[in-house]
Amino acid sequence: MTASTLCRTAAKSRIAAVCAVAVAGTLLLTACGDQTDGGSTKAGGDTAGNTAPLFDKLPEKYQKSGVIKVGTNAEYAPMESVENGKIVGVDPDLAEALGKQLGVKFEFTSGSFDGLITALNTGRHDIAMSSITDNKQRQEGLDDKGKKLGKGVDFVDYFLAGTAVYTKKGNPEGIKSIEDLCGKVAAVQRGTTYEEALKKQSAACTDGGKKAVKIESFENDTEAQTRVKSGGAVAGVNDYPVAVDLARKAGGGNDFEVVGEQVDAGPFGIAVNKDNTELRDVLKEAVDAIIADGSYKKVLDKWGAGTGAIDKAAVNGGK
Repeated sequence: MTASTLCRTAAKSRIAAVCAVAVAGTLLLTACGDQTDGGSTKAGGDTAGNTAPLFDKLPEKYQKSGVIKVGTNAEYAPMESVENGKIVGVDPDLAEALGKQLGVKFEFTSGSFDGLITALNTGRHDIAMSSITDNKQRQEGLDDKGKKLGKGVDFVDYFLAGTAVYTKKGNPEGIKSIEDLCGKVAAVQRGTTYEEALKKQSAACTDGGKKAVKIESFENDTEAQTRVKSGGAVAGVNDYPVAVDLARKAGGGNDFEVVGEQVDAGPFGIAVNKDNTELRDVLKEAVDAIIADGSYKKVLDKWGAGTGAIDKAAVNGGK
């Protein structure tokens, strides 16, 4: 007998007391969760009598739990960031739209970016959604030199973005592109594709007889931004929509500016464990569904991220 049934049928004071304890215990359990620094948020619907279009295609695990657990690194406005203790942005809003198609909630928890895929493959999260560039390296679980690090992941591609260079407002060093960083200090977050872009550019510098880029890699992007703002680094490198949002909002638009055009544009993907193909495939259907019904465009327009729109989802479309 459930706690609620016991409450409805209790006739004696002793049973009523048991009811109160049971209900209190239930409330306590439902109030607990992963309190990772950076906040968490949920998006989606209710599984009771579920009539969501794609609910029946979900693996039974998620039909029963009503939740898909999402790992993220909430430091990438407008894609995902923390405001008033809640994770907000393009990815949480897209997840809410996906949840309406699937009939489940997407529960976001923030952690370090370079630990997202490991956390996914060890079962802490069901998916990772955090401006993650889909590429062969991540699909196959390789480091930048092709060495096997661990198990790779599959991606459901849902957005397109390239790498951008940003500087302190006023661009005191006159940086015009990533090629101008030879022999200079550049700040970046560790474990990102734009860290790899800096390494690639540094090699090009030395191959051309110039000095290497002095790359300073930080645990989180906020530290990299602070380094640029203080003048300790002449530039930072980030995803294009993130850099544009940073230049528009940080310090009321007075802290940074984006220089040059975005380069090496590639897809962002929802990362899924390679063994979880059923979830991967229904997520692809859900992305296509929100593109078709217009909710996808609505979310991107809300956050000023329309330049990253795609026409159709893909699985492992990155190179």
